[in-house]
Amino acid sequence: MSASGGNRAIIAAFLANMGIALAKFIAWALSGSASMLAEAIHSVADSGNQLLLLLGGRRAKRRADREHPFGYGRERYVYAFVVSIILFSVGGLFSIYEGVEKITHPHELENLWIPISVLLIAIVLESFSLRTAVKESNHIRTKGQSWVSFVRHAKAPELPVVLLEDVGALIGLVFALLGVSLSAITHNPVFDAIGTLMIGTLLIVIAIVLGIETKSLLVGEGATDTDYANIVDVINAAPDVVKLIHIKTLYLGPDELLVAAKLGFSGDRPLAAVASDIDAIEGQIRAAVPTARVIYLEPDIYRPGDDPAPSTEEFVIRSLD
Repeated sequence: MSASGGNRAIIAAFLANMGIALAKFIAWALSGSASMLAEAIHSVADSGNQLLLLLGGRRAKRRADREHPFGYGRERYVYAFVVSIILFSVGGLFSIYEGVEKITHPHELENLWIPISVLLIAIVLESFSLRTAVKESNHIRTKGQSWVSFVRHAKAPELPVVLLEDVGALIGLVFALLGVSLSAITHNPVFDAIGTLMIGTLLIVIAIVLGIETKSLLVGEGATDTDYANIVDVINAAPDVVKLIHIKTLYLGPDELLVAAKLGFSGDRPLAAVASDIDAIEGQIRAAVPTARVIYLEPDIYRPGDDPAPSTEEFVIRSLD
């Protein structure tokens, strides 16, 4: 993912959320709407999310050192996980608490035209923020790939997080507008409280989805099917490699893939020639998969009678041959 593209989407979302949060707090103070307070907290949480994503991206750029020899790329996953679990959950739980409080202790809303006006303006601003996120995501989204697949399989966490934030924000604004409007029509503040509960539930659902996806990245994901197949094809196409014995891949960060493989060569091939073969294969892998920046290829003498029991990855390799 282009770092500048991700940052543009994050900054656009941050600016929109800060302005919207201020307007929502003012509308809540003047109307007493629980939905407006929940939405204001939602926007503050989203703003904090964007700051954390920017901080994670900045810290991930630190150079590798002895303590972290593979660098700090996974910091982006850590901060995305913090965003999903803590801020979304806190915002969601607060909104549910506020909704329950307003149901048990309802009070008449005032100046309802103010929160309705703010919500309509916020919907327009959030739509522009979502448009920016969609535009930046389309630069890296595979042609024909669904949005659900993009969020689930993207290795860079920033754009999926911002996309879900903006979609969640728009849906939350609709919930708030529905609750406030029904309260204005019926003069019953319970509808405003119900809208608050819906916003809280929405935030918690988004938190769970993001938590599951970022947890997978933190645990460690391998190359995508396409990149994996390209790497295997490069190795199998090398004329002097008798067999690809096994291969493992791991994302060290959104833009850095580790490739480790054991390659079988004939026993009579000179060491200098094997070293030259490995250098050539490494170059071809990097050309085919630019994110494959850390490559370890181990040569071995291939003896057909010494084949180990096939692993899961070997079954995958065979299916790609």
